[in-house]
Amino acid sequence: NLVFMDCNMPLMDGFEATGIIREMGYDDLSIVALTANAIQGDREKCIDAGMNDFISKPVNRLDVIEALAKWMK
Repeated sequence: NLVFMDCNMPLMDGFEATGIIREMGYDDLSIVALTANAIQGDREKCIDAGMNDFISKPVNRLDVIEALAKWMK
């Protein structure tokens, strides 16, 4: 129901993985980016790639709870 997507994976980054997931037709699947990149524009890059939301690392437990409450169907 929900994917927490690491943006910096070794073989395929989260942006490419999200694109493939969306191309496969999983438009209703909620994808929340998890990334150590937290500079201006990173959130927009994730949203533009097809992710629904963005959480920066180090992860705050409250941010995860809020994302679950917001995006779980």
